[in-house]
Amino acid sequence: MAKVRILIFTLVVFFSLNVHIHGFYLPGVAPQDFQMGDALMVKVNKLTSTKTQLPYSYYSLPYCRPEHIVDSAENLGEVLRGDRIENSPFVFKMRESQMCAAVCRVKLDKKTAKAFKEKIADEYRVNMILDNLPLVVPVQRPDQDNVVVYQHGFHVGLKGIFAGKKEEKYFIHNHLTFTVRYHRDIQTDSSRIVGFEVKPFSVKHEYEGQWNEKARLTTCDPHTKRAVTNSESPQEVEEGNEIIFTYDVDFQESEVKWASRWDTYLLMADDQIHWFSIVNSMMIVLFLSGMVAMIMLRTLYRDISNYNQLESHEEALEETGWKLVHGDVFRPPTNPELLCVYAGTGVQCFGMILVTMIFACLGFLSPSNRGGLMTAMLLLWVFMGLLAGYASSRLYKTLRGTEWKRNALKTAFMFPATVFVAFFVLNAIIWGQKSSGAVPFGTMFALVVLWFGISVPLVFIGGYIGFRKPAPEDPVKTNKIPRQIPTQAWYMNPIFSILIGGILPFGAVFIELFFILTSIWLHQFYYIFGFLFIVFIILIITCAEITVVLCYFQLCSEDYQWWWRSYLTSGSSAVYLFLYAVFYFYTKLEITKLVSAVLYFGYMLIVSYVFFVFTGAIGFYACFWFTRLIYSSVKID
Repeated sequence: MAKVRILIFTLVVFFSLNVHIHGFYLPGVAPQDFQMGDALMVKVNKLTSTKTQLPYSYYSLPYCRPEHIVDSAENLGEVLRGDRIENSPFVFKMRESQMCAAVCRVKLDKKTAKAFKEKIADEYRVNMILDNLPLVVPVQRPDQDNVVVYQHGFHVGLKGIFAGKKEEKYFIHNHLTFTVRYHRDIQTDSSRIVGFEVKPFSVKHEYEGQWNEKARLTTCDPHTKRAVTNSESPQEVEEGNEIIFTYDVDFQESEVKWASRWDTYLLMADDQIHWFSIVNSMMIVLFLSGMVAMIMLRTLYRDISNYNQLESHEEALEETGWKLVHGDVFRPPTNPELLCVYAGTGVQCFGMILVTMIFACLGFLSPSNRGGLMTAMLLLWVFMGLLAGYASSRLYKTLRGTEWKRNALKTAFMFPATVFVAFFVLNAIIWGQKSSGAVPFGTMFALVVLWFGISVPLVFIGGYIGFRKPAPEDPVKTNKIPRQIPTQAWYMNPIFSILIGGILPFGAVFIELFFILTSIWLHQFYYIFGFLFIVFIILIITCAEITVVLCYFQLCSEDYQWWWRSYLTSGSSAVYLFLYAVFYFYTKLEITKLVSAVLYFGYMLIVSYVFFVFTGAIGFYACFWFTRLIYSSVKID
């Protein structure tokens, strides 16, 4: 246990330092230099809302359009996230400020007015990108002086009431004041973009004479230096109204270097909470480690010594506890093939998560690489099919199975088919809402090709390799006639002990889980993978130790049916994860639409299912190792 603690301490120091390193950027991404006057192309991304969780493309609303709309190439992760990156009519020139540039005029009809009103009511935000930096709105924190937080994207509009009236009106943000921050190289006079901010305003523009491209606005005029600084005369959204879209752009030199430009977006104001999470989890690990050490060093050592010193078979019959079930402890469980399938799938998920964590901690999955995290997880899961097939077949042969091909087939299809069906149903719901979050048919076909073309063959290859190797021999022989299990105490009831076993693994991760859910459902960046990796290691240790402890108590009660219970004990933490997701839904989210609620709980069910398979496999293999270890130390005549 001392080695384990040294390892954990080393990881804490390394990855916590990693978290606070400034300028740690995605390897392989080169900065782009701009000379004065170079064109800067602003791209638009999806419209997002925390109230509906349904993204829509920017041009689903009647915003100003360029002559030709060009879609940017998107990776698999971006498509699954609902990103739709396209060009826009906003074109800047490097270090050349503009004031009150008119983009276009839009006349609202009944349909377009309704579309804007719906998006304003659902608090949709407009997302833009410049030089791979997302657009942010700086907001002063009311509870702290001189502390600015950045919100991603600006609201389509806002609701309000005119003075002296009761009817609620809808107003659109039709004037945008952009601020582009750049870092200038004194020697070459080239510049690199390090910040992209906006302040949105709602202004009812007025102009002289008839409208045309050269019409002069009276509410916003660069000739008279009249700028938009507030929304005192807002632009109302109503049928028949005309909306003139304008923007300012200001360039400000910054001391921030290009390599550190994401620090503002990823600034952690709550790192003390993460440290509290680590300390909380470490206390759970130390508590369980103490119990395991007591069992291994005192109880087991004494029991094994006493058992090995017994002089006769009659004395052995008088013994009680885990030694008496040595003839049944390795008897194959009910549904052994299903257990092998889930154990192999758990190894596959474990490998995927572990490698993803390592790449994330090394900086390869930076937020600047949009969709990179999801793409990496999908591809890693596909290639980890080799481990799934191997682990499943090895366990299958240990349990005296003979139909390895059937077992490999179930391993390749059972878990992914369940997830795919659930995902397909949720995607159909999104498609029915005409959201850009719906995965296109081409992408769905690509997922099927990855599954059938790569994952399934790798599962069979791993299954073949695993089944060819000789099965490990059981430490003790199994009796032909099963031993009767005595009546168990109430606290050893399978359901009760399984549910109790899931509390501590969940307790080790629930604080970090809050930040993960916030990043997913409230559209915030999550880049504290150093903390997350430490919590991940603690979760593994907690799952293994709680399962070993409860497995020992179960065997001491002369109950030898530990196979499935060991899997379900640590896997039951997924139940608490889903219950926490329910709690989070009602306390932190403002989702009111039924469709959005179905999507939330549907996706959280999938996440909980993956968590169940992953943690269950950890507990099972820990218990598998534990039982083989203790019974190999007992002399059986």
